[in-house]
Amino acid sequence: MAKNKNKKKKSSKKLTPKKELELKALSKAEKEGKSTLLHGGKKLKKKLSEHTSFKNKSRKKTKARRPIHVKKFTLLYEEELHKLQIELLKLQKQIKADGMRVVALFEGRDAAGKGGTIKRITEHLNPRGTRVVALGVPSSTEKTQWYFQRYISQFPSAGEIVLFDRSWYNRAIVEPVMGFCNDEQNKRFLKAVPMLEELIVKDGINLFKFFFSVTKDEQLRRFDSRETDPLKQFKISPVDRQAQEMWDDYTVRKFVMLNETNRSLSPWTIIRSDSKKLARLNCIKFILNAFDYEGKISDEELQVDPEIIISGIDEIRMMEEGIIRKEELPG
Repeated sequence: MAKNKNKKKKSSKKLTPKKELELKALSKAEKEGKSTLLHGGKKLKKKLSEHTSFKNKSRKKTKARRPIHVKKFTLLYEEELHKLQIELLKLQKQIKADGMRVVALFEGRDAAGKGGTIKRITEHLNPRGTRVVALGVPSSTEKTQWYFQRYISQFPSAGEIVLFDRSWYNRAIVEPVMGFCNDEQNKRFLKAVPMLEELIVKDGINLFKFFFSVTKDEQLRRFDSRETDPLKQFKISPVDRQAQEMWDDYTVRKFVMLNETNRSLSPWTIIRSDSKKLARLNCIKFILNAFDYEGKISDEELQVDPEIIISGIDEIRMMEEGIIRKEELPG
């Protein structure tokens, strides 16, 4: 009888208001299948780190672990990214063995997804054979040098991959729009680039030119996200908001740049990047497709999405038609 009395007393014990709030939040989160962090009775949505879903999908439930729901797309993306990153390692091994030199330029509007794609490409590669170049404002000495000099000095040696997070093409779009160079400098640059890139390619360097294309609305959404997310605030610059105000100026400069510098030896590849995840996967596939290497997976598995990957010449035609019809041009 004494034991029963104790049980009754225990079950009738009231929870503190704080604990009650926490349990209600936890119950609701489990029903909705969301990852939740509880702090002071408040429910906070918690974004899973990339690869978490893929790494844990086969692990068994224990008392110390709680299952959560993730989007099917997220899981498929992480599985595909994992597979492609393994292929990049195979490719890097081949590049080193054959002494190849690879240069990839990542251009596009602010917040178009260039940095995120570079991060996924280099994430598991050997850093001894891979470099990311993101040059800042030129120094007083660099301003007196040949414009291309500081970029050429970063070029790869045998067996090396160099990825430029923005490149000499700053002078094609950003600098003239923002007033950092004059029209004469811009015109000289556009005439010189095809000749320079012809020399680069004919010297045996594998050159990729990617332009990440994002819509105006999506760019604005990403700018807003950067302002509220403390982990992204380093990406904010005074130029960002001006990119929205000068959207049409950027578009005109992009059109001129493509017409002047899209050549058969050094063509542009346009990547539609409103979906950053699809842009990353298709960019990696495009690079892998350009090489033969040992242990390469089937062509079918490396097939790019024609809605995401657009050739430079097709982009020019699309923009020409848009200008004639007075339609909104792609970013």
